[in-house]
Amino acid sequence: MGRLTGLSRSAIAEGVQGLIRDHLVVEEGTETVGSSSGRGRPAALLTPCQRAGLVAGIDFGHAHVSVAVAGTDGSVLVEHRKSVNVDDEAAAALDTAAVLLQRCLADASASASEVLSIAAGIPGPLDSSSHRVRSATILSAWVGLDPEQELSSRLGRTVHVGNDADMGAQGEMRFGSARGCRDFLYIKASHGIGAGLVLNGDTYRGSIGIAGEIGHTQLPGASSWCRCGNRGCLETVVSITEVQRQLEHIRVQNASFDESLSLAFITNDPIAARVVTEAGRTLGRVLAELCNCLNPAAIILGGELGTAGRPLVAGVRESIDRYAQPAIAQAVDVRTAELGLRSELMGAVSRAMYHAQR
Repeated sequence: MGRLTGLSRSAIAEGVQGLIRDHLVVEEGTETVGSSSGRGRPAALLTPCQRAGLVAGIDFGHAHVSVAVAGTDGSVLVEHRKSVNVDDEAAAALDTAAVLLQRCLADASASASEVLSIAAGIPGPLDSSSHRVRSATILSAWVGLDPEQELSSRLGRTVHVGNDADMGAQGEMRFGSARGCRDFLYIKASHGIGAGLVLNGDTYRGSIGIAGEIGHTQLPGASSWCRCGNRGCLETVVSITEVQRQLEHIRVQNASFDESLSLAFITNDPIAARVVTEAGRTLGRVLAELCNCLNPAAIILGGELGTAGRPLVAGVRESIDRYAQPAIAQAVDVRTAELGLRSELMGAVSRAMYHAQR
């Protein structure tokens, strides 16, 4: 510790005692400091204290709201989800979040006073200085709203709000596929496509908090209109909506194709798998450029399209191997989100856990 901080033994000891007095750390057992012969003074092992209480996470998707109540260690007690037109009905979505939180607390036999911190993720660009939704074409009904203020007024306490892809990255870093990884890209591929960028262990949000809008990368040869007002954006070609449209065409031609089955099961069909793999190749072309710029250790594929599993990974992997620099391509691992559709929700829980200890 002295080598890392440059502080003397006495200064470190004084600081540690202050942390213990403030109940921020606790001593748990001892370990021997010195040679393997057992010489040296036993040193206490210090672990962070977990404050007694609960935290809550809220995930706004484009078509749903999910809420979870968890302990300060991240163990989820109750969670609820409801379909809502989040993009076009901002007030209804915000009201739904408040109702679901109350339902979670009731099911957990807990009171609002036990909740130490609440965090939420929204599926759109959030200005880090004004805390308001900036884009008139993404979350159009939310433009000019301050989601932190809106949620805080409904819930009667401060709510920490961020972008949903950033939340997904945090969820996977604490609880899922990115544990132990300090440089990775989390890709939420659902109705839109966004990226959560984690560089050297920290979330990178850009100068005004809107980094990661890769869904609006222009693709050569693509001409469909995008909700942002441009033609040929990535998400007009690769999104769960577009993939489902193509799979519907296959379903019409194949009477045995059950539309109620999960995307992961559907892609056991070789034709369906081919559709998803091609979507992965297109997505991978854009991700290859990001790999060349950022040199990540991993790419985590999340969102509804991420649940397709191996066919999507195969397509992304193929394009990265083809278009990224060889050494960079070899260094990056491509995998799906371990938490599936819960990455963003668990990221909000993780953010709430962080603020609960502040």
